[in-house]
Amino acid sequence: MPVLQQRQRPQAPAGPDSARGRPVMLATLDVPFDSDAVVFAVDSAVELGERLIVANFVEQEPLPLSAMMGYDDLPYTPEMAASLAEPVRLALSLGVSVSRLRVKSFRPIQAIVEVVAEQNAGLLVFGPDRSRIRQLRYRRAARAIRSRVTTLIWLAS
Repeated sequence: MPVLQQRQRPQAPAGPDSARGRPVMLATLDVPFDSDAVVFAVDSAVELGERLIVANFVEQEPLPLSAMMGYDDLPYTPEMAASLAEPVRLALSLGVSVSRLRVKSFRPIQAIVEVVAEQNAGLLVFGPDRSRIRQLRYRRAARAIRSRVTTLIWLAS
C-alpha cells in the first residue's frame, strides 16, 4: 500500500500559456525585406499575441581604424530604412509590441543562429529580398539556419 501513496497524480499537459513569451523574429542580411516575409511575420505575431523582433544582421568589416573613429556605424540608405520601418509600423498599428535589433558581426549568419537562441524565438522568418542578395549567400544562410536553429523557420522563396 505505501507504493500507492507515493505515486503522484498525473498532471494535465501544459496549455497554450506555456508557449507564451516566444517572440516572432523577422531577420535579414542588410538587404530590404521581402514583402511576403513582412506580412507573414506580422500576421504570425498578431495571431500568437507575441512581440515582433525586427533584426538586421550586418557584416562588420575588419577595419579597426574606422571602428575607433566611429565611421563603422553608417546610417541606412533611405530604401533600407523604409524597409526596416515598414514591419514596425504595421505591427504597431495592429497592437503588437516590437523590438528592433541591428547586429554587427564578422559572421552575420552565425549571429542569426545565436540571437534566435538568446531571444528564445518561437518563429524565425528569414526574409531578405531574394533579388537583392547574392544567391550563394542566401543558400549558405538558409542551409546554416535549417541545420542549427531549433525553432520554426519560414524562408523567403
